[in-house]
Amino acid sequence: MIDTISKLKEYLASEKKLYLGKSILQQIKHMILGTEEYHLWKYVRYLRMMEYHHNTKHVLRYLYFQRKKNNQGNKVGISTWMNNFGQNVHFWHGTNFVNGEAKIGYNCQLHGMNCIGNKGDFDLDAPTIGNNVDIGVGAKIIGKIYIADDVKIGANAVVTKSCYDKGAVLVGVPARKIK
Repeated sequence: MIDTISKLKEYLASEKKLYLGKSILQQIKHMILGTEEYHLWKYVRYLRMMEYHHNTKHVLRYLYFQRKKNNQGNKVGISTWMNNFGQNVHFWHGTNFVNGEAKIGYNCQLHGMNCIGNKGDFDLDAPTIGNNVDIGVGAKIIGKIYIADDVKIGANAVVTKSCYDKGAVLVGVPARKIK
């Protein structure tokens, strides 16, 4: 949870490098060209600013950044809520939907067209996902389940059961472990 200015700066600095590169020239290039990475970075930046101001009870700034995040999210097709993600979340492409109750660890990657949410039957139970999880294009993770650290979820997999095995590879509909 981002609740100090130093933690906010740490998150923003590491995630900016993740999306735009380490050198100033790379970052300027992304900004000038208006690349997808730049727009995804703007979304993550607004998300982190919103989280910080919510967690520190700065209501007007929280509402301002929530609006900025929502507008940028509409542009790139991402819908998330605050305090879902650990540090260094990486959206490779847009069209990702994450339930407000989901918890996702650090260094997780979402490759686009992902849905992380509840079963849709008016329960709020959502997944808990460990650290260093790589979620392939079109993968869905649904229900009150747990995904261990270092798991790879294949493209278009539908995960509806917990996976407690670190480093597992899940594929298929419904997802099954192959490694």
